[in-house]
Amino acid sequence: MNIVVDENISYAEEAFSRFGNVSALHGRKINNEVLRKADVLIVRSITRVDESLLDGSSVQFVGTATIGTDHVDLEYLKSAGIGFSDAKGCNADAVTEYVFTAIIDLLSEKNVPLKGRTIGIVGAGNIGGRVARIAETIGMQVLKNDPPLERMYGSKDYVPLDEIYGCDMVTFHVPLNKTGPDKTVHLMNGENLKKLKDNVILINASRGQVVDNKALIEVIGSKDLRTVLDVWENEPGIDTALLERVKTGTPHIAGYSLEGKVNGTAIIYNALCRFLGEEPVWKPTLPVIKTDCFKINPSGNSVHDLNTLTGLIYDIKKDDSSLRKITEIPKAQIPKYFDTLRKEYPLRREFSNFKIELNRDNEELTGILKALRFATRD
Repeated sequence: MNIVVDENISYAEEAFSRFGNVSALHGRKINNEVLRKADVLIVRSITRVDESLLDGSSVQFVGTATIGTDHVDLEYLKSAGIGFSDAKGCNADAVTEYVFTAIIDLLSEKNVPLKGRTIGIVGAGNIGGRVARIAETIGMQVLKNDPPLERMYGSKDYVPLDEIYGCDMVTFHVPLNKTGPDKTVHLMNGENLKKLKDNVILINASRGQVVDNKALIEVIGSKDLRTVLDVWENEPGIDTALLERVKTGTPHIAGYSLEGKVNGTAIIYNALCRFLGEEPVWKPTLPVIKTDCFKINPSGNSVHDLNTLTGLIYDIKKDDSSLRKITEIPKAQIPKYFDTLRKEYPLRREFSNFKIELNRDNEELTGILKALRFATRD
């Protein structure tokens, strides 16, 4: 059996070699020619999987180690009798931690506490649901907008999008729907961006096209939007003029924790086992973290203490700085640089791996740490 995988899929050789020969390629170089004799294809979001890619190939199963499927023509796979699996939920904790790291970083700059802030969550599924639960636990006021879930469960827990615009921060966790009643392409167009309150924290870690990037450039200054973008329109050829105006910019790595990556591989591995009628035997072993315990002397300013702590584990400013170097290179080299940042990204570890010792009691800080999945020691 011949298996073609995106070279950025963690532990791919270890997981899939039991089934046959594994060929790892750059996701943008996986084409119809290299798939002619392939039986299994495992991709990430940068590879468009459709009839033009698979026509004439022997591919029987496609897996995407991602939570989104907008790069896959699911109707074609079904009509062609090709098995399929995605990895929904694999990196939900990683993206959630990215969102709170970004929020804590920006609130710390202005010495504003988490408790009492209002957060609008657009898309309350795997990731948005986690963001909501943590926010509620630490005393934030949460408003959720999710029309599909509202239709399923009723309107009690959900609000119209217009009510989201008055929140202190707004974060997006929706799929990319190009048509239909739940269309999300340019969900935040120029008109809707103008409805946001001044000085709001705007976070998009879902899909680049959810926020109209050209409109955002025009609105961002007039309303002093403190914008955090992990995803961009036209990746990897992103708009450097927009990058220069956002508060925090990162190269589509919100979900890039080691745990999230390996979870994605494991989900696809298990799905392939089911497809082939094989018993799953592979279980990943993650490397031990050398420094997994930190001591904190609470200052009485929880957001400052949290910013110091999260910076030790995940330095979001470093990711921002690395991406901003893209403005110094020729335009033709921007796509390659963006892809290289993703390919060579030093995968971070999730908060649940770390223990925190407080030198003195601080109920508020302890509660926030537990909500963020840190282990605490008093």
